[in-house]
Amino acid sequence: MPILYTVQTNDPSPVAGGPPAPLRLWALGERLTPLAGLILMLSSFMGWYVGSGDGLTISVVGWHTGTVGKLVFFVGLAVLALVALRQAGIELPASVPESLVVIALGAVATILVLIRIISIPDEFLPADGRGIGIWISLLAALAVIVAGLLEAAEEL
Repeated sequence: MPILYTVQTNDPSPVAGGPPAPLRLWALGERLTPLAGLILMLSSFMGWYVGSGDGLTISVVGWHTGTVGKLVFFVGLAVLALVALRQAGIELPASVPESLVVIALGAVATILVLIRIISIPDEFLPADGRGIGIWISLLAALAVIVAGLLEAAEEL
């Protein structure tokens, strides 16, 4: 009586014995989009400005920098909502490619973060240095754009 029985496995290539299936770039963009959106959303709660005054070190989180910090949060939330809709089987109309929406959301987030990098509000003047959170926001916004470009490359 044999201990091990033969098991049939699925061959990943379309034709048995043929070359393996090509690497899908969109799958990389599909994985990068929710990660970048989540990081972008959470970066609104990281320190965007730091500084010291009167012997005290302060940090200002992105959410408290005004409307721009809140908009960055909601753009990240919109990216995650778009991914959730795709996972639920709800697709955008054919005239509006999903990759284009992801690229547009990433561009809006990048512009908003660049505004806050260039212009520090006067009410946070003791905190005149940029914190790590604003740089994470910028990298996450650029990653959203890259994810959209990877999705667009697969659509072509």
